Amino acid sequence: MATNSPSSSHPTLFSLFLHTSLLLLLTISSSCVTSRAQGGRGGGDDEGVASSGARRRTGELVPAMFVFGDSLIDNGNNNDLPSFAKANYYPYGIDFSGGPTGRFSNGYTIVDEIAELLGLPFIPPYSEASSSNFGFGFNYASAAAGILDETGHNFVGRIPFNQQIRNFAASLAQISTRIGRAATSESVRRSVLFVGFGSNDYLNNYLMPNYNTRLRYNKDQFSDLLIRQYRTQLISLYNFGARKFMIANVGVLGCIPSVLAQNFLTHCSEEVDNLVLPFNNKVKLMVNNLNANLANANFIYIDIYDMFADILNHPTAYGFSVIDRGCCGIGRNSGQISCLPFQTPCDNREQYIFWDAFHPTSKVNIILARRAFNGSSNSVFPMNILQLASYQPRIGLEKNLRTQKS
Repeated sequence: MATNSPSSSHPTLFSLFLHTSLLLLLTISSSCVTSRAQGGRGGGDDEGVASSGARRRTGELVPAMFVFGDSLIDNGNNNDLPSFAKANYYPYGIDFSGGPTGRFSNGYTIVDEIAELLGLPFIPPYSEASSSNFGFGFNYASAAAGILDETGHNFVGRIPFNQQIRNFAASLAQISTRIGRAATSESVRRSVLFVGFGSNDYLNNYLMPNYNTRLRYNKDQFSDLLIRQYRTQLISLYNFGARKFMIANVGVLGCIPSVLAQNFLTHCSEEVDNLVLPFNNKVKLMVNNLNANLANANFIYIDIYDMFADILNHPTAYGFSVIDRGCCGIGRNSGQISCLPFQTPCDNREQYIFWDAFHPTSKVNIILARRAFNGSSNSVFPMNILQLASYQPRIGLEKNLRTQKS
């Protein structure tokens, strides 16, 4: 499937709005569905991720991981919000040992696999946070969230990046009361942060006709706006003591089933991807800039877009046969309405790239995570996650660098 084929502009944008509006109405029913308890990995060897007695696994490469982002990595923070963006109902989690937990996947998210590769258990959602279950970090991600606070308001409740940062600060304050400020600072300094934003700032802001964003900014101006805000937000996390960052760019939005469903030429939307690419390029430049200017910090750039495009362009090499429709959904490309409560999904989920109208299958998430963990600079730059985890920030060096710059 070509990833750069042209598509009609106005029908695509208007149909996206109609799709989202219909999805909001139909998913109201999901708020009445009872969420199953969140469980551990398949096989049952690990204890519940939110358990205050979760045992530390041997061989972890970092003390903890803190996660910030949207529905691609939300694992339950929206469950109790007055929000239409929820996935705490079957068939979400059909291949996850804990069943539906709030993950927008049939199984693993990318951060679930990264946690496992780092030797950590699942990172619990902030909605279940307490100082006693801090052990391995928290996941603050929220479906429909964006870099901009106003992004995603069509879904009502969500937790934007700015609020996720405030929640992170609250966590650190709570943890400090239990283990002390010095121990908290040292743990955060050696831990890793995964940050993945931008998709909703396009799909649920810039491309929505009920927003005036597209009238106020052209694509370059909008990407500049996002980067200015994003940089400020990441520096805030740095100022709270974080030193090791994984920054994921935006994937191939022009090829998701929701967009394909609006394109009668059955091609990926060049228009949508051409909006995203300037942002991704500037994120990479931002990572380089932060590495050069923030003492003793290491930011890495995870090229989700390029890795995902490779899967789409060479599906059989990865074991996929269905590349243009969701495993669970309704309408053209199973993308006009996303996965509804108790809908029967496809049987051959290992053959599908997309789980629903917007999100990849667990198999894709695992592939992306493993390439980011062990991959070359073509996938993750300037080092991979394994190398980042091994990096040890030195407090003395940081003080010297700050003195030189002052």
